[in-house]
Amino acid sequence: MATRSPAGRSSGSNQQPASWREARPAAVMLLSGPEDYLASKVSESIRAQVRTAQPGAELVTFDAGSYEAGTLTMHASPSLFGDWKVIEVAGLAQMNDAFLVDALAYLTDPAPDVVLVMRHSGGNRGKKLLDAIKAVGTVIDCQPLKKDGEKAEFVTTEFRLARRRIDPDAVRALVAAVGSQLPELAAACQQLMADSAGDVSAETVEKYYGGRVEATGFKVADAALAGRTAQALSMLRHALATGADPVPIVAALAMKVRAVAKVHGVRGSSMQLAKDLGMAPWQVDQARKEAQRFSSDALARSIRALAEADAQVKGESRDPVYAVERAVTVIALGDG
Repeated sequence: MATRSPAGRSSGSNQQPASWREARPAAVMLLSGPEDYLASKVSESIRAQVRTAQPGAELVTFDAGSYEAGTLTMHASPSLFGDWKVIEVAGLAQMNDAFLVDALAYLTDPAPDVVLVMRHSGGNRGKKLLDAIKAVGTVIDCQPLKKDGEKAEFVTTEFRLARRRIDPDAVRALVAAVGSQLPELAAACQQLMADSAGDVSAETVEKYYGGRVEATGFKVADAALAGRTAQALSMLRHALATGADPVPIVAALAMKVRAVAKVHGVRGSSMQLAKDLGMAPWQVDQARKEAQRFSSDALARSIRALAEADAQVKGESRDPVYAVERAVTVIALGDG
């Protein structure tokens, strides 16, 4: 640990990437990964933590791609009044040679009153510097949340940190409706918390986001997996008649059926399977419940019907509506 340390600033290395929610000020920090939303939240958190401990801390920002030699050394030099500094460097993926040279030199003797936060969105540019940072600094993982389980955990944690509760069905509905972009998902969480009182239910999510095509697809999928054939087909036809694209509807069906296939015939606790399969525990429970309607043969038929529908809605058929209706029917019938 550093001798003088705002909010516990560390000067030790952390070779394993840390969670973005757990980021703490350190002498040298690397925000690694293409998810800008996570990187921006980490930067905001680091600034706030430093300024809580050192209210006079100065913020300095510059870009590694347009860097001029000597800039880092100049800004990292002790100020007349001995104030702390947070230096944020963007664009390491496009860094020029001048920044590479100065940054490598800086890492051999980081300034005692500086928190240096560097942002690298991906690629191999400056690998020598990245390796050097990983050896002496703290790496924060800013990778996109691609799996629905990761997005569901994000939503649940957002509510928990705000001392609010959201029902599991509401989490799934929200991820289905607005989960394609993390900033939009985060904004949706904040809107739901601001505009509702008490627990957030699936009905609340439906009120705000029920018109999304993605949510419509999951409604059809839920009805089909539950064996409610008439309801699933009715919702599907209504969605298509009002202009919904069949492609995301098939994608929603496929996501649900894949989850069923993952847990079909598999033993173990929900927590362990969630860890092994990259799903949330509630997703495992839901998929297990739905899997009870399917034998191995019925599941195979559903998967084949979905593969055919996917190909046909993407251009192999002049009647994609029929292809989707057939897939919904096969899934809804199960072993029936």
